[in-house]
Amino acid sequence: MTDTTPGQTVGPFFHHALAYPGDAELVPFGSAGSVVLHGHVRDGAGDPVPDAMIEIRQSDAAGTVPRETGSLRRRGAAFTGWGRSCTDAAGHYWFSTIEPGLPFFAVTIFARGLLDRLFTRIYLPGAADALDGLEAVREDDGRLRFDIHLQGPSQTAFLRYPRT
Repeated sequence: MTDTTPGQTVGPFFHHALAYPGDAELVPFGSAGSVVLHGHVRDGAGDPVPDAMIEIRQSDAAGTVPRETGSLRRRGAAFTGWGRSCTDAAGHYWFSTIEPGLPFFAVTIFARGLLDRLFTRIYLPGAADALDGLEAVREDDGRLRFDIHLQGPSQTAFLRYPRT
């Protein structure tokens, strides 16, 4: 017989324990070919979530998923395709990266009140295989915007992965 133990929510400790300098810069901000991916994380009432953490994993521009180590060392290191961004007081997150050759970013969301992390994707605008509601918007300045809604009528579609 197995005893079941209750779950415990994650966070809100991200800003204190998991952030590091340059974590949101997969490539240097403003460098040739770079793009900013950004948005807001909102709760079910539409209020900003100021203590969430977003992680992305992506392919390089050629569509190859990097196998490089050293994600904590950005400047001068090979492109790793991985980054982390904590939301600010307004619930805003951002990444400086490149547009992936595979037309999506794999996204993991950590936030207060969650029993486990959430998974979703952010597709590039116009991606032929974009799932409904998961397409970023290209702003006039070229930045990509994608807002994440944890609950409510505008809830982001979250993906489920089987546990191994």
